[in-house]
Amino acid sequence: MAARNHSAPAASAAVRSWVFRSWAIMSWAVLLCLAVSGCQPASEGPPASPEQPASPEQPASDTRSVHFTAAGDIGMGGGARAVLDVIAGLKPDLNIVLGDLSYQAGAEQAFCDMVTQKLGKDFPYELITGNHESDGHDGDIGTFAECLPNRLPGLQGTYGTQWYVDVPQDRPLVRFILISPGMDFPGGQPLDYSPGSDRWGWTASAIDGARAANIPWTVVGLHTPCFSLGHYGCQPGEQLTNMLVSKNVDLVLTGHEHVYQRTRQLGLTARCPVLVPGEARDDCVADADNSLAQGQGTVFVTVGVGGAGHHDVQADDPEAGLFAVWSGKNRDRALGTLDVMVTGSRLDARFVPAAGFSFTDAFAIER
Repeated sequence: MAARNHSAPAASAAVRSWVFRSWAIMSWAVLLCLAVSGCQPASEGPPASPEQPASPEQPASDTRSVHFTAAGDIGMGGGARAVLDVIAGLKPDLNIVLGDLSYQAGAEQAFCDMVTQKLGKDFPYELITGNHESDGHDGDIGTFAECLPNRLPGLQGTYGTQWYVDVPQDRPLVRFILISPGMDFPGGQPLDYSPGSDRWGWTASAIDGARAANIPWTVVGLHTPCFSLGHYGCQPGEQLTNMLVSKNVDLVLTGHEHVYQRTRQLGLTARCPVLVPGEARDDCVADADNSLAQGQGTVFVTVGVGGAGHHDVQADDPEAGLFAVWSGKNRDRALGTLDVMVTGSRLDARFVPAAGFSFTDAFAIER
């Protein structure tokens, strides 16, 4: 009996010790779970929404995209309506209009009505002026901007003339920068985009600001091209064009020439310190195929085939060596729009023709 009376307290102590150690281990496990894996006790509340955006630390799971179209030189005829039908079918998030709208004085409201009937009153049909409305002789850009107002939040600058916007506004994937060099405004005066001017500084700061904000893509739009196989020379100016290339703008979109033309990826290096209009130096071509790498240079695309008609392209133009593909009145004629999809890692672009045309083009830039 003495032995049993002695062992009972010992057994009880052993049980208490085992319970304490078990409780300690379980408590430590719960604390470790909370600290390391973020697990939480079950609750009766709703689960976290699966639509919450991924954090910046998880770029691989970022499936966001921005889908936009772009074309200029529209008019109000059957060609314009056919291209608007293409845009409506593609269902982009927005469309960039590269200038030259109605080609008719006093027809601003009729042009706006044509667009809204095809695309809807709230669709972001975003304007930059062309030479036909900059000085008011075929409509006024201010009046167009009233009946086709900006629909994108956060726009900075003067809509229709010089502006930029980040899309989407929260955690943007692309900054659109729209400028108006090389054209006359009321009084016959062009806007000053020369080096050191306010507009030069504004443009450079808009590009640099996108880089500083880690926005993946930068797209610049303006009406007049510098390089072309059509009728016109470098209306935006050699220095402004080289500034865009020196800052590795990903894509420059223009109209004015009633053609579709895409340059190869053009870049500045020690062997090509400057791009000179009227020349085509191999040293200035960073990449000549359709699969490109970001940061090597700039692609210039003229999409002046939004409906108004066509110009001839000159395959023997001295700048022809800068171009990857072209279409005009005398070669693969087409009306249509550039269709672009951007994600955090890729920019994919293709030319989509209107009904009755077959010319196409496609290229991609990868980060």
